[in-house]
Amino acid sequence: MFFLATPIPRDIPLPLPLPEWLLAVILVLSFLLHIIFINLMIGGSLLAFWAQRRGLKNQDYDRFALELAKTITVNKSLAVVMGVAPLLSINTLYTVYFYTANALTGFAWIMIIPLVTIAFLLTYLHKYSWERMAAHKKMHISILGISVGIFLIIPLIFLTNVNLMMFPEKWEGVKGFMSALWLPNVWPRYFEFIGNCLTITGLFVVWYVSRANYPVEEIFKSLTRYDLKKIGYTTMVVGFSIQILFGLVVIFTLPAKGITALLLGLMFTAGLCLAVGLWLSYQRLIGPAALIDKHFRPIFLAVLAFVLIYGGSRQLYRHQALNKHQQLMAEKTEAFLLASKAARETAESQPARAAVDTSLGEFAAGAAVFQANCAACHQIDKKLVGPSVHEMVSIYEGKVPQLKAWITKPGKKRADAPQMPGFPNLSPAELDELSKYILSQKPS
Repeated sequence: MFFLATPIPRDIPLPLPLPEWLLAVILVLSFLLHIIFINLMIGGSLLAFWAQRRGLKNQDYDRFALELAKTITVNKSLAVVMGVAPLLSINTLYTVYFYTANALTGFAWIMIIPLVTIAFLLTYLHKYSWERMAAHKKMHISILGISVGIFLIIPLIFLTNVNLMMFPEKWEGVKGFMSALWLPNVWPRYFEFIGNCLTITGLFVVWYVSRANYPVEEIFKSLTRYDLKKIGYTTMVVGFSIQILFGLVVIFTLPAKGITALLLGLMFTAGLCLAVGLWLSYQRLIGPAALIDKHFRPIFLAVLAFVLIYGGSRQLYRHQALNKHQQLMAEKTEAFLLASKAARETAESQPARAAVDTSLGEFAAGAAVFQANCAACHQIDKKLVGPSVHEMVSIYEGKVPQLKAWITKPGKKRADAPQMPGFPNLSPAELDELSKYILSQKPS
């Protein structure tokens, strides 16, 4: 049984803030909202990069790239806002798994924040320098190209982490991000994701230029509304094709431990949605111009159905893949909590007592309390962490109540020493003996 060689950590023994099923629903729905804007951001960047390069020969494509650039920064902001809920949800539902994957990929995971920052700044620079860099188009295009490259790296890091968290049996063999990158299913899922970015972006372009108030004639010289819609449908055909191709690879490379008949049924249904979308999009490309809008709504519904079904199937696979490991972790956590409780109860019933050196006479009990509680930081004749006992005598001689008050609840009055912890746990008798012992240690 492969779980015998799998690391089984203890879980964090805290109750979930909401029922598990509700957190799973929030995770799926909020992630779908987040990923749609991620798709638009990445797909829009790719399409804008292609259009601006083509715009070197036809300025209308450069204008089209500018129209896309205006949407990229908006979709970027919405993607960030929409990403909060799924990130909190996955952290709450799969805390140990998610953070273990983060730790194992280490540097790459930490680099997400600076990479996102750089990519976002570059997209703003690209959008707002359009006119100023009109005479330096290749340099201007390279700014977007760098941003696109970063945008393509960030989801690969995140996808690798989410994939790694589902396979704890692989954790011991992972030596950083590069080794996690080659675990089963990472690359097929990544290319399927890129296809989805193009599909969603193509759908968005068709809708965006179809609006009655969109001033096509004012913006473009040669490209018509029909031409722009064809660009959108072409993008969709490419996106659908990539999704179907790599979706099949995903199914055949998906580790069997999370696969069920229900999951296969959902994935087959999602594949049918893609096939319908591909067929209808292709028909719009080869059909007469007058019918370019004929199947937009069915295509939109096919994409929406795919997104919902695929999102649900991913959560179902995640649940099935981790279910056995979570059971073992729950058993280990329960055993730890029982052992911890037993240890506490034993300690309470048999309190530890400080060793008493009877040769010290009337100061023996106080010396024992000092050794048990104070000797780690204080020595008799020289400073250790705190002041020496001789210095204490010089301060508190004849001030027993003040000495007891300080021991129970000390303050902070030395810049060169750490804050002393209080000892409110000492009984009045122990305080009496400890004070008597301290004040007896006068310098000779």
